[in-house]
Amino acid sequence: MTTDNILIFAILGVVLILFVSEKLRVDLVALMALVTLTLTGLISPEEAFSGFSSPAVITVWAVFIISGGLTRSGVADVIARFILRLAGHNQIRLTVLIMVTVGVMSAFMNNIGAVAILLPAVVSVAREMKTSPSKLLIPLAWASLMGGNITLIGTPPNILASSILEGYENIPNFTFFDFAPMGLIVLATGILYMVLIGRHLLPDRTSDTGPSQDSPISEYLSEVEVQLDSLLIGKTIWGADWDGLTVLHIISENGKMLSPRSDHHLESGDRLLVESSAEELVEAAQSLGLAFDPKGNFGPARIPDGSLKLAEVILSPKSQFHNKSLLQIDFRSRFGLSVLAMRHEGDTLFSRLADVPLKFGDSLLIEGSFKRLRALRRHPDFLMLDTYPPLEPRRTHKAPLTVAILLGGLVMITTGWLPVPVALLIGAILMVLSGALSMDEAYQSIEWKSVFLIAGMLPMGIAMENTGTAQLIADWIVGWIGGWGALAVLGGIYIMTGLLTEVMSNAAATVLVAPIAIDAAIRLGADPRAFVIGVVIAASTSFLMPIGHQANIIIFGPGNYKFSDYTRVGVWLNLILLIVVLLTLPLIWPLYPG
Repeated sequence: MTTDNILIFAILGVVLILFVSEKLRVDLVALMALVTLTLTGLISPEEAFSGFSSPAVITVWAVFIISGGLTRSGVADVIARFILRLAGHNQIRLTVLIMVTVGVMSAFMNNIGAVAILLPAVVSVAREMKTSPSKLLIPLAWASLMGGNITLIGTPPNILASSILEGYENIPNFTFFDFAPMGLIVLATGILYMVLIGRHLLPDRTSDTGPSQDSPISEYLSEVEVQLDSLLIGKTIWGADWDGLTVLHIISENGKMLSPRSDHHLESGDRLLVESSAEELVEAAQSLGLAFDPKGNFGPARIPDGSLKLAEVILSPKSQFHNKSLLQIDFRSRFGLSVLAMRHEGDTLFSRLADVPLKFGDSLLIEGSFKRLRALRRHPDFLMLDTYPPLEPRRTHKAPLTVAILLGGLVMITTGWLPVPVALLIGAILMVLSGALSMDEAYQSIEWKSVFLIAGMLPMGIAMENTGTAQLIADWIVGWIGGWGALAVLGGIYIMTGLLTEVMSNAAATVLVAPIAIDAAIRLGADPRAFVIGVVIAASTSFLMPIGHQANIIIFGPGNYKFSDYTRVGVWLNLILLIVVLLTLPLIWPLYPG
């Protein structure tokens, strides 16, 4: 072992610890690793920044833009309505249709985007069928991961593995549909597992943050009236001390509904829609001179359809508000909306919401005007699950055009007329020129954290290859289990990748393991492409923990899941997929081609 090998192992160890601890953002860790590799002389400055000009990175952000165009054109809304008609009220049929739909969508667009645009529809369908969303959302997320294995552009590991393979001489690279046979087998296996086994292990847990008429939120919304001797008379909402109450709206004596942001000075007889716990309400009413409305609780059912709406939102995978509280982001002033409740780390909260740090997977029940909610739906930091009443549809008149752009790009790729990055870049440009999305929306569609993570980690693969570290690890693996044959080595690499992808991104796991897999195959005299296929499939098996992939995170709150739900359902799927891959992969990609 050389000094360079020791340096690589040390840097890798620190990177893994930082990834697991989540003390720093993963894209920042990747950039720190890039700089460290350059300063230690393990890679040249040109190699350090080669990731940013890599065809793989260009392909990834072009896919994000195309996915954004498909999202904003409402293609998913059309698909969701079609699913509803086909499924009827049969939960098994609905599960199958959801998994097939998102799996196919993920083959041609970013899998997180596919989950994000189908998530509201699936939650809505579950409520219409009076089925717990927890029975449908894990199948949705996991089918997106498995479906991404069908094509070259379906998921970043496929794109990265193909790019890494290009660096080796005398090894044919993958074509667009080379991944399809194994990808379809994996997706079919996942669907059968969910229908026969997984659905019995999924929790039947209704999300109690849903904005429905019988929601417990109604217990925390009350209507009070300002009395003649009230301390609030003559004051504005913002100029008064409310003793823990949150004023959502003012109903003046003449019946006009006003925003709490207005300059209205409170008068005797004004009625206020307030949010608080029962204890806080009683105490505040006594101290401030408020009387309870004799008609009783206000509740969501009495909110006028034309003025106020309820909506359920979660943080988007690229949100900048992770680990920030509502107070820190000044949510109410910034968006003009009120948060009525929060689903946070498995608990439903109705009070003291301002200081709770938001996490990926948390869901918020918010209330506000049509205009404000429509603006929030376009905001890149939030993903809107449902609204009551519904908001207007997306740009559905652009849907046929966006589908045509996607199909045109696929034709250019599959016929070999243009390289993948060029064809997808043309598709991204056409999405903007067609009006499916603006240039600003195109930038918002790109998950920049993933782009910088990939660009920062690609030089790590170069360093592992340059220093012989990948070859060294491959020699160890072959030395330990090579006596049992190439299939055993493939199984070992598959398990290693699957474990790594649970604690770091699937892109980072692919960058680290793909060079090792290729070198191990070369030493065994096997086909490296079979080993790379195994790596990218394993990198998409983030089923054990919600933190394993962003698709798992964004369904956590809406599905009312617990951490253990993923492990209980996922461990058996992981084991079954391992067996299926080891049995079928050598048949489709012979380890020792003749």
